[in-house]
Amino acid sequence: MPRTHHYEVTVTWTGNNGTGTSGHRDYERSHDVSADGKPVLAGSSDPAFRGDPARWNPEELLVASLAQCHMLWFLHLCAGEGIVVTGYADRPVGSMAETSDGGGHFTEVVLRPEAALADPAEEERARALHERAHGLCFIANSVNFPVRCEPAFVAG
Repeated sequence: MPRTHHYEVTVTWTGNNGTGTSGHRDYERSHDVSADGKPVLAGSSDPAFRGDPARWNPEELLVASLAQCHMLWFLHLCAGEGIVVTGYADRPVGSMAETSDGGGHFTEVVLRPEAALADPAEEERARALHERAHGLCFIANSVNFPVRCEPAFVAG
C-alpha cells in the first residue's frame, strides 16, 4: 500500500507598510516561510516583480527544490551501488516565460550537477544513476515542464 506524506508550512506576509494593499506600489512583497523547528526563510517576489533581491523568491525555491531532490536521490543511489561520491554541487538554471495576462510558467529547468568521484572509473555507472535519480525525483515528477540534467564528474 503506498504511503502518503503531508508537508505543512506557514507563509506570513510581512510587507504591510501601514496602508496594506491600498496601491500596487504601497506594499512590499516580503513574507516569511516557516515550519515547526526550522529556521525561517525570508521570502519576496522576484525583483522583476517589485521584490526584494535580498530575499528568496518562489521561482528560486522551485529551482532549488528540483536540484535538492535530484541530489538526494543520486547520493542515495550511489551509496546503494557502492559508488563513493566525495563532493557534489549543482548550479541549476530555471527559465520562466511571462504570459500576456501577467501570469507565466516555467519552460524548463536545467540541472548542472558536478559530482566528485573517489574512483573516476565509476563515471559511466554514476552517469546512469543520474538518469535513475531523475526518474525517481518526487519534485521533477510533479512539474509540467522539462527538467534536464547535464552532469559533470571530477576526481575526488
